[in-house]
Amino acid sequence: MSELPRQDLPLLGADPTRTYRLGIMGGTFDPIHNGHLVTAEQARCALDLDVVLFMPAGNPAFKQDRSVTNPEDRYSMTLLATSDNPLFLASRYEVDREGVTYTVDTLQRLRDTYPKNVEIYFITGADAIVDIITWRDAARLATLAKLVGATRPGYDLDRARSVLAGSDIAFDVRYLEVPALAISSSYLRERVRQGQSLRYLTPDSVIGYINKHHLYPSVQGEARP
Repeated sequence: MSELPRQDLPLLGADPTRTYRLGIMGGTFDPIHNGHLVTAEQARCALDLDVVLFMPAGNPAFKQDRSVTNPEDRYSMTLLATSDNPLFLASRYEVDREGVTYTVDTLQRLRDTYPKNVEIYFITGADAIVDIITWRDAARLATLAKLVGATRPGYDLDRARSVLAGSDIAFDVRYLEVPALAISSSYLRERVRQGQSLRYLTPDSVIGYINKHHLYPSVQGEARP
């Protein structure tokens, strides 16, 4: 298994008298959008996270049956989108790692890298929380990180709670309501294909990257800023 590149990681854990909190924002980020950024910021504030590490999936296990944009492009867009926030970092660990990307492997590597006074919070959508018991080594995953389930306003959490309660795995989950989660990457891709504006849906730097590299080919020209 490849090593986590130190230049991608925040320096946490040096003071043994305090607890550090590291947020992990995983996803395909195809493309990254303001919903991701708002979610990370709300989680950072609500849970007093020291930093949020964005980790674009290299070869996501749950998307083996569909086409996904080149990981280098997805990493570059993530880097651009997070560059103006000193408490957001982008990591290329999963991009560089060979084989299928599994969350449990990344979390295990992070847990092995940091001392015990660094708590790890894995931020994902509430929809994913429903499926998490089916993820690879779900029981081990539950021991490696606390989970943050981001929800849209009005989202019914009863199903997620009942699914987790019905399993024999002790997940530690916090739920966080994020209005901006009405945005989705698939919605942005479709807007590009229709030649529609992405302004205020994703940072301008990401729009520029999409246009420069001709991502999400459009039938009506470039994505309008």
